[in-house]
Amino acid sequence: MSLVDLILAIAHHLLAFSLAAVIAVEAVLVWRLPSHDALKLLAGVDRIFGILALSIIIIGIGRVVFGPKGWQFYVDNPVFWAKMAAFLMVGLLSILPTMRFLQWSRAASADPAYKVPMAELVSVRRFVRWEIVFFAMIPVFAAAMARGYGY
Repeated sequence: MSLVDLILAIAHHLLAFSLAAVIAVEAVLVWRLPSHDALKLLAGVDRIFGILALSIIIIGIGRVVFGPKGWQFYVDNPVFWAKMAAFLMVGLLSILPTMRFLQWSRAASADPAYKVPMAELVSVRRFVRWEIVFFAMIPVFAAAMARGYGY
């Protein structure tokens, strides 16, 4: 195992655990009716979500290209593609909450008495819950891949 592979693997795992923490923070912040300060915090936390997700993609590509298994291991592995599909679902499910967080943050800045519409909050909670479900699938597929399933 090369040092480059080790560094990429460590970075990939730390970023993934960080993303899990960010999703958990978002879930906690939308669990109740968010306060004025929480609305601004949500927008900032969601920016971190985006940065982490992009970083995971970049490092993941590095692992595929420079890892000892070679890109062919990943391209031909259906478990890898299931993992990618789960990650894609997390990304797609995060779009609506991101849009709402930005909208709520702007509204809270313009009006200190702003309250999040309950229907929007319920919808965002549902999307965040599904993000958690799909995110939980990622380490399942990763563990299966690491043990040779799908290849």
